[in-house]
Amino acid sequence: MQLSVVIVNYNVKYFLEQALHAVRKACNGIDAEVFVVDNHSFDGSNEMVRSLFPEVILIENKENVGFAKANNQAIRQSKGKYVLLLNPDTVIEEDCFKKVVHFMDQTPDAGAVGVKMIDGSGKFLPESKRGLPTPEVAFYKISGLAAIFPKSKKFGKYHLGFLSKDQINEVDVLAGAFMMLRHDVLKQVGLLDEDYFMYGEDIDLSYCINKAGFKNYYFPDTTIIHYKGESTKKTSVNFVFTFYKAMVIFAKKHYSQRHARNFSALIHIAIYLRAFAAIVSRFASKIFVPLLDFSVIFSSLALIVSFWSNLKYDTPKAYSPEIVYSNSIVYTLLWLCGLYLAGAYNKRKTFLSVVKGISFGTLAIAVFYAFIGEEYRFSRAIILLGAIAAVIDAYLLRVVLYFIKYRSWTFSMGSNLKTIIVGNKSEVERVQNLLIKSKSKSDYLGYVSVEPNKEDNHYLGQVNELGELVQFFGVEEIIFCSKDLAASQIIEWMGSNSQKDILYKIVPEESLFIIGSNNKNTPGDFYTIEINLKLSKAFELQKKRAFDVAASFLMLLFSPILLLFVKQRAHLFSNILEVLGGQKTWVGYANADNIKLLPSIRTGVVSPLDAEGGKLLNPVTIQKLNFLYAKDYSIEKDLLIVLKSIRSVGNHAA
Repeated sequence: MQLSVVIVNYNVKYFLEQALHAVRKACNGIDAEVFVVDNHSFDGSNEMVRSLFPEVILIENKENVGFAKANNQAIRQSKGKYVLLLNPDTVIEEDCFKKVVHFMDQTPDAGAVGVKMIDGSGKFLPESKRGLPTPEVAFYKISGLAAIFPKSKKFGKYHLGFLSKDQINEVDVLAGAFMMLRHDVLKQVGLLDEDYFMYGEDIDLSYCINKAGFKNYYFPDTTIIHYKGESTKKTSVNFVFTFYKAMVIFAKKHYSQRHARNFSALIHIAIYLRAFAAIVSRFASKIFVPLLDFSVIFSSLALIVSFWSNLKYDTPKAYSPEIVYSNSIVYTLLWLCGLYLAGAYNKRKTFLSVVKGISFGTLAIAVFYAFIGEEYRFSRAIILLGAIAAVIDAYLLRVVLYFIKYRSWTFSMGSNLKTIIVGNKSEVERVQNLLIKSKSKSDYLGYVSVEPNKEDNHYLGQVNELGELVQFFGVEEIIFCSKDLAASQIIEWMGSNSQKDILYKIVPEESLFIIGSNNKNTPGDFYTIEINLKLSKAFELQKKRAFDVAASFLMLLFSPILLLFVKQRAHLFSNILEVLGGQKTWVGYANADNIKLLPSIRTGVVSPLDAEGGKLLNPVTIQKLNFLYAKDYSIEKDLLIVLKSIRSVGNHAA
């Protein structure tokens, strides 16, 4: 047998389905076996594999035994000359296996081979090729010097940035997301080290292969999509600490006691530098645009006050500097709060979100205006002109920032994405139906077909015209039908257009899900399945947080009355403080098996189940309640649940 493919799965059913479809195509003409080792998933992965892929050898674990141990289970049963470790969140080209197996056959000193990887937005993943994490290299990596000087032969050794991503090269370390190993070499060096928790197994195995006299090769003649790329975790403090632990295990195993001690000391210094840099980076990225907004809007308002004073009172000093300064700060901050609540700081900013945000802020200013004394008030005309200027300032600022990043003035003016579907008519119609059922916010422009169909009004052109059509229509989202397009075509398009601000999705054949990777910076979600759950949207989470804060202040204000109704009075005030502090939310999920599959939110004081009056519901119904809450979230829904569960707002939520 030529090849044994090993995939370890944990609750990524739909990505696994897509990966197995691609693997099935790539196995054509190759004597191969495919293993799926499932680490006790509860999302229906096993049932899906058994029904759709009966040829796959399924190993069902009764607990999550980890990545290394699960791979080893399949490797011990495998019969192939070569063993491929493959992640479930990958898509491979149809001729991938043939190319890599041929390279291994022609390169007898190759112990392992890795390939070129791109993420779900088409960007090259630098972890496709890596250097050995010596104390020096690891320090440069975690301290951030490797990121600052990626092509330096001194600082860029971790990702070997000085080596071309398009040329075959001998490298020290390969990524476990796609790692083809010579079975005989595995028998010689041993299997994956099960001491590693998340990172490090691939580094350790690559090093052992080198020590045994074999070489690791980076082979870019085939490309795969790896949705969960390491680049998505660069600002994650958890990643820094997990990476550190893996490096210490590696040092203790392979370095002398003295070198391991020095390595650990260096890493300890680097870890806190990197963690600090990660925190600063996250904070700076969040406040950069609001600071620009504040500066521009505040300056505009000050100019408007001066202009109106000259026009109305023939003097620029009709208002004292103290009043101008204090009112301008308050008004600007209220407008910024409105922009935040309207989603104007999300990735997909729109003109409507800016208008809504300034409108919210203006309403808040009107309330503030009613409570201050006459001598502290600006003219209403100043507020109106200031609001108009704020809309113009905020929107133009976003247009300019967009141009600086993408060198394009094509900035979305609407809330829906300009979407095209790439595939033949029958599959396109199926995907359209999926978009309608999921209530996706897509402005469907038409489809690009493999075959010409000029009689259809929705037909835009053929695949070879895709680039021109995207530019002409200002397309923001492309959905590929994998039934009609080779994975190699999809991957080539994504890779060659990775710098454009386009969202990519793939619909596996016969699948009911549209799979993409454009919400990768959401904590814990480096990839998403587009089923239109409202709570997966940053804007909805912002609204939920605003409700939590407002409801907490109202409960404090009316606590003397509230205490008459609440059952567990002792925890009411601690709940209010924890919700205000962000440790809890007023409404969370009911305890059920599907919580991990839903968008992450804080622990709730009450849940949709409490609103049902304590009825005894079966587990499936409770899961459905959670799903519907995440899918159709609104502030009104939170308010209704809290009002129905008012006697339980003093519950102790662990």
